[in-house]
Amino acid sequence: MFSKSRINEPGPKAPEPDRPKLPEAMSPRPVTDFSPITPKAKPPASVLSADLTVTGNLKTTGDVQVEGTVEGDIRAHLLTVGESATIRGEIVADDIVVNGRVVGRVRGLKVRLTSTARVEGDIIHKTIAIESGAHFEGSVQRAEDPLATAETRALPPMSRTSAASASATATATEKVGS
Repeated sequence: MFSKSRINEPGPKAPEPDRPKLPEAMSPRPVTDFSPITPKAKPPASVLSADLTVTGNLKTTGDVQVEGTVEGDIRAHLLTVGESATIRGEIVADDIVVNGRVVGRVRGLKVRLTSTARVEGDIIHKTIAIESGAHFEGSVQRAEDPLATAETRALPPMSRTSAASASATATATEKVGS
């Protein structure tokens, strides 16, 4: 009725190869293959602590979290302004979350002012969210590309060069005539 299985019984062993077989993931790759073994993880945000004061501009393609004071412009991918933070300058980022104080222009694709935000300056955005309790003094303007400079946005593509040279000429003329 019952039969004994031979799965667990020792049987004839296969001859051992000269070197052990490596799993596929560990096998040597050709020299011309420079692709990474694992994808790089996104680095964590750079944090400027509450006791830090920065005087000057900050520019990065990464994420920044400010908890201290910055006297200058900031350009980043994602900028988070902490509740204890104060920024005096222009902010330009894809995503901006303001929990603290900003004195200056804010330009971002997505801008969010939380209930603890205090902003004094104009906001140029593609999408915006302002929570109840946020304090805001300035104008709000929607733009398809808020990250572009104001001069680039204001002028039609064909007249940028001529308008810039006309402005330079007018400035030079004013100085000569004085």
